[in-house]
Amino acid sequence: MTATALQAASSGNQYVTLGLGAEVFAIHIQSVSEILDMRPVAHVPGAPPFMVGLIDVRGRGVPVVDLRQKLGMPTVPPTEQTRILVLEATLAGKAEVIGLLVDRVFEVTELDDAQEAEIPDMGRRWLSDYIVGIGRRNGAFVIVFAMERLLSDDEIALVTGGGAR
Repeated sequence: MTATALQAASSGNQYVTLGLGAEVFAIHIQSVSEILDMRPVAHVPGAPPFMVGLIDVRGRGVPVVDLRQKLGMPTVPPTEQTRILVLEATLAGKAEVIGLLVDRVFEVTELDDAQEAEIPDMGRRWLSDYIVGIGRRNGAFVIVFAMERLLSDDEIALVTGGGAR
């Protein structure tokens, strides 16, 4: 999906829904600037394990994070459905551009619930750290990411090449 199509869809409370294995997640459309097919990735020596490397997006080097690995899921080889979501988000108080490697992207949509539901406390630390809530789409639960909390300040500095913060 192009940046223009995403911008046209950005009115209202819309989300990009994506899949990792059998799980469905969502990211608010305002954070997503582009959805790209898998492309060659330049590996960066010494990068954190969850960083796949860098891709070129219109002459700009964009770091790509493997969302599966970041969430503690096993990595899988890319398929025809693998996508890179290019995000423009405020991370550690600074505007950053980061790519997220995901298994597949479903659609840009509104969630069935008007607001995300409270997160049940099930002892899973990543739930409270990385998500803003749980919505529903077509009767199924959708975990909504809080992009500003997906990476710690130190991880952002490693991925974006920034100094200590």
